Amino acid sequence: MPSLMYEEALSAADAVASQHMYADEGLAVLARELAAAPPTLALTVARGSSDHAASYFAYLAMQRLGVPVVSLPMSLVTLHQAPLAVKGQLAVALSQSGQSPDLIDTMTRLANAGARTVALVNKHESPLAAACEWSLPLCAGEERSVAATKSYIASLSAVARLVAHWQDDRGLLGALETLPEKLKQACEQDWSAAIPVLAPAERIMVVGRGLGFAVALEAALKFKETCAIQAEAFSSAEIKHGPMALIDQGYPLLVFAPRGPEQDGLIKLAEEMRGRGASVLLAAPADIAGRDLTLAVADDEALDPLLAIQSFYLMAAQLSEARGLNPDAPRHLSKVTRTH
Repeated sequence: MPSLMYEEALSAADAVASQHMYADEGLAVLARELAAAPPTLALTVARGSSDHAASYFAYLAMQRLGVPVVSLPMSLVTLHQAPLAVKGQLAVALSQSGQSPDLIDTMTRLANAGARTVALVNKHESPLAAACEWSLPLCAGEERSVAATKSYIASLSAVARLVAHWQDDRGLLGALETLPEKLKQACEQDWSAAIPVLAPAERIMVVGRGLGFAVALEAALKFKETCAIQAEAFSSAEIKHGPMALIDQGYPLLVFAPRGPEQDGLIKLAEEMRGRGASVLLAAPADIAGRDLTLAVADDEALDPLLAIQSFYLMAAQLSEARGLNPDAPRHLSKVTRTH
C-alpha cells in the first residue's frame, strides 16, 4: 500500500487546479495593489519547506520584477525587537499550518510597523491568517503525512501566480493554467534508477542553481527527514569554494539541471564530478544526453522546478521504504512545528 507521502504527492496537481479556482482572483487583486504602489523591498517569513518556497519566490521576484527580496531571521523581531524600517514594504509569510508563534508574532509586529503583510497559508482559518492584512489559501487540502509535499508545490505555484499577476505576464499565467497537467506528466517519469544508488547512502549533496536551488534545498530536507540521509544543498557556483573537498570515490550527488541559463554549468559540473569518481544522478530534460533521471518541462521554464520536485517526491517516498523507514512518520518530528 502506498504511503501517505506518496499519495499526497500524487495529488499536487489537484491542489494546483483548486488554487486556480479559489485563490487566483485574490492573488490578482493583491498583485494589482502592489503594481499600483510598488514596494522597494520584500521580506519573506517562513521555516522548513515553506522557507524553500520563499527562496523560489525571492529569485523569481528579483529576476522578473527587480524587487529585492530578503529572508527575515525572525529572532531579530521576536527576541531582539529590532526596529525594522518596513513602512510600505511587503512582508510575505508562507506556512502550512499557520500556527507557529514566531511567524505570528513576526507578522504582527511587521504589520504594526507599517508593512503590507500577506499570509500564504494552507490552513486559511489560522492565527497567522488572522494576523495579516491579506490571507490567501494554498488550497492543498489536508496533508496527513509529516513530510510536506503537495503543500510545498502549492506554495511554489501560489508565489508564481503572485509574480505573474504583479508583472501581468501573460505567458507565465498561461503556463500556470496548464501546470496541473504538466505535474501529472512529472508523476509519470521513472526515477527508479536513483533508488539502488541511494538506498545504501549515508550522505549526499544536492545541487541546483537559480530557481532550481529552491528544490535542491527541499530535496535535501526530504532526504534527511524521510530517508535519514545526511544531505546538504549547494548552488553549483559554491561547490568549488570548499564542499568539493568532501567528494571522493562513490560520493553521491543529485544534480537538478532544468532549463535555463544555469543548465550548461550544472551539466558540466556533473561531468566533472563523475570524472572524480562521484556517483552522480543528473536530473535533466529528455533532450539532455547523459541524464540519469528525466525532468518534465512546463510551458514556462520558471515552472520547471515544480515538476522536478514532483518527480523527486515520489522517488523519495519509495527510497524511504527501501531503507526500511516510514516516510509518513519521521523520527522526532510532528506535522505542526511551533517555534518561538
